[in-house]
Amino acid sequence: MTETASTSRGGGDVRLTGISKTYGSFQAVRPLDLTVPQGSFFALLGASGCGKTTTLRMIAGLEDPTTGTVHLGDKDVTDLPPYKRPVNTVFQSYALFPHLDIYENVAFGLRRRGIKSVREDVGAMLDLVQLGDFAKRKPHQLSGGQQQRVAVARALINRPQVLLLDEPLGALDLKLRRQMQLELKRIQTEVGITFVHVTHDQEEAMTMADTVAVMNAGRVEQLGAPADLYENPKTTFVANFLGTSNLIEAEIAGKHGDDVVVTAGGAKLLLPAGRCAAPTASGGKLLIGVRPEKISLTHADDAGVIPAGRNRVTGRIADSSFIGVSTQYVIDSPVGPGLEVYAQNIERDTRLVPGAEVVLHWNPAHSFGLDAEQSPLAGTVGVGAVDEEVS
Repeated sequence: MTETASTSRGGGDVRLTGISKTYGSFQAVRPLDLTVPQGSFFALLGASGCGKTTTLRMIAGLEDPTTGTVHLGDKDVTDLPPYKRPVNTVFQSYALFPHLDIYENVAFGLRRRGIKSVREDVGAMLDLVQLGDFAKRKPHQLSGGQQQRVAVARALINRPQVLLLDEPLGALDLKLRRQMQLELKRIQTEVGITFVHVTHDQEEAMTMADTVAVMNAGRVEQLGAPADLYENPKTTFVANFLGTSNLIEAEIAGKHGDDVVVTAGGAKLLLPAGRCAAPTASGGKLLIGVRPEKISLTHADDAGVIPAGRNRVTGRIADSSFIGVSTQYVIDSPVGPGLEVYAQNIERDTRLVPGAEVVLHWNPAHSFGLDAEQSPLAGTVGVGAVDEEVS
């Protein structure tokens, strides 16, 4: 678990140095360093109460940091009020003016700054968000997704250095939310402005962001590209919060080339030493992790056809759920109860039903190792996160 986090790419549009926020005895954001690369789509991801919204509000100037500084580009804006910072914020509540049509909603920021000729800029911005034909409609005549795009256009027309998005898609239904994820990413790519996006939705962050900072209890737990965070979690919180992980308590038996050899429930398993975020001394403990979709499931009668060199454990199917694209199995095994396996519905084996004896097997390269001192439940629903949101 880290107190600081930073990116390795060039200069940043947003630089937080030693930033923290305390409310009385409650530390909403612990001291952290964070750099958001210029022109990137950056996500602050975490459960309610993790400090992500407070961090965003300190960037916007809506909260004063207890310690640390906020730089936008090369300028220290820590003591500047919100209206003097080159940022705009889009909230979950679109905050559109109901009595103004879409054109005037988007033009509002320009008119407020005394700009008389707004037609070209407003037209271009409405075209960017694909609402050029809706200029004369009122907000109540638009869908939720369209209203959100108007809110984005209204924020972008002021040409901010950074656009802050605070759970902007939270009020939309699932299908519309997924469409808007792609829309926001397209818009960000076209305009090239730095986006900092706060969300509790793991899929949303991974779909949209170039870089994700996973926050927990006021600190950045891990930072990186979505695929790297998913494939190489460094803590049990990240492993569980980003999708689902099977975490098996194991004892380290030694090394075999570049692999660590562990034993669990009578099974010998391998994992790459380079994917171990834990000490690997013989006799020690670690948690060996593997994602459910990385595991293959074979009926025990066919165990002889499993290729050599794969990690394998035996078990019995306790439950199964058909969800369309895949079937999700729950397996009780000597290495632990409740192992999860996701199998694509391509050629279903009708013998794989509750009660069946099976072998779970996977490529050792898909395993990762975590410190066994951590709770294997951290990051699951209701575990490992603060319940109180401070905004």
